[in-house]
Amino acid sequence: METKLNDISTSEKELEVSIAYEDIKNEIEAEEKLQAKKIQLPGFRKGKVPISHLRKIYGDALKYDASEKVANNKFWEIAEAQMLNPISQPVMTDINFKPGENLSFKVKFEVIPTLELKDYTNQTIEIPDFVVNDKEVEAEIEYIIKSNATEEDCDAVGEDNNYKIDIELKRVDESNNEIPGTKPETLTVDLSDQRVHPELLNNSKGKKVGDVFSFTFKDESTIKNESGQDETKTETFYYSVKLKKVKKVVLPQLSEELIKKITKDKLSTETEFRDKIRNDIQAYYDNQTEEITRIKLLNMILKNNDFTAPSSFVNNVLNDMIKHEEEHSKQHKVKHFDKEAAKQYLMKNAENEVKWYLIKTELIKKENIKVSDEELKEMAEKDSAATGISIDKLISFYNTQGQKDKILDKKLFEFLKSKNTIVKVDLKKYNKKEEEVNT
Repeated sequence: METKLNDISTSEKELEVSIAYEDIKNEIEAEEKLQAKKIQLPGFRKGKVPISHLRKIYGDALKYDASEKVANNKFWEIAEAQMLNPISQPVMTDINFKPGENLSFKVKFEVIPTLELKDYTNQTIEIPDFVVNDKEVEAEIEYIIKSNATEEDCDAVGEDNNYKIDIELKRVDESNNEIPGTKPETLTVDLSDQRVHPELLNNSKGKKVGDVFSFTFKDESTIKNESGQDETKTETFYYSVKLKKVKKVVLPQLSEELIKKITKDKLSTETEFRDKIRNDIQAYYDNQTEEITRIKLLNMILKNNDFTAPSSFVNNVLNDMIKHEEEHSKQHKVKHFDKEAAKQYLMKNAENEVKWYLIKTELIKKENIKVSDEELKEMAEKDSAATGISIDKLISFYNTQGQKDKILDKKLFEFLKSKNTIVKVDLKKYNKKEEEVNT
């Protein structure tokens, strides 16, 4: 018997096998007899037709059928002997059987690729330098103050923007004539919202309940002209507005009383309050930075260690992703979910997820990254003090497969951060570079 193993890709192999007929004669004949037992002919009981008689009727057909079974059995014998470890259903791509001479066949199958990882340390990656500025702190304080505001009914809109108005909005033409077929729309407008159209905001100032005023809105869109070039199209919409109701939004002062209320008596001074807001925003940015760092490291390693992911693994992950997307669409009452479109845009994500899983597994093994009992106990003691859950219960929880994988992932991430150079770049420069890369 001669065998040859060919590499189609890092995860797909092809086994070529050639066997002399004498080496498989007994197996072919045994398979013939098994098939003969299933055949019934007139004048014979089922399974009692002599094999010589069947050969006269069917010729070598039974041998050809038997050769496929023998080829399949031989593949699995070779796979076990050579430790080929197929991870998907093997596919016989070719079989050539010459009764009395030989049997040859080819089988394709997938394996977990052997990875020789490189360039996952001593690399430089750039991440954005998120720093809280005073404008962000002020915006958050303004939002908090506005969230604690009260409202008072009044007769007219004042000069500041702290008003909410109920209006009846009606489409009209340039001459202020009502457009047939259109219906008025009732809206509540917060004049302090920066998205409010400037003309609507300005024209409402000083107006009383029952007053009518107008404003125009210009919509610009890009279309293709007859030459196929981009052309800006501007359309003007005219509206008549009737003021139905006015409420004055009364903003509270950032007093000690308000700060205590918001922080549940944890803070009392404006300085402390501003510092907390700054720290909270910075904590959010730090989390964002960690996630960006993780993604950058992952992409760098994938790029430096590209390979063909096993299609069987990819398809399993892809099917799970599509199922999740379909369920999400049902929850949001999407009428038609396009599975083919979902497959197209999710395929790359599925491939990368499989690639990273295999790389991650190899990295953890290669760098001998483990979670010791001492580390689990230390974590449990810390979390027990914060949650009140017993240390033994926490350790048992950490030892579940899912939690242990998360801990290993975290340790791997910390290892990769320590072995590579992370450079913080000014946010504007970083965004500009990212735009250039993505265009």
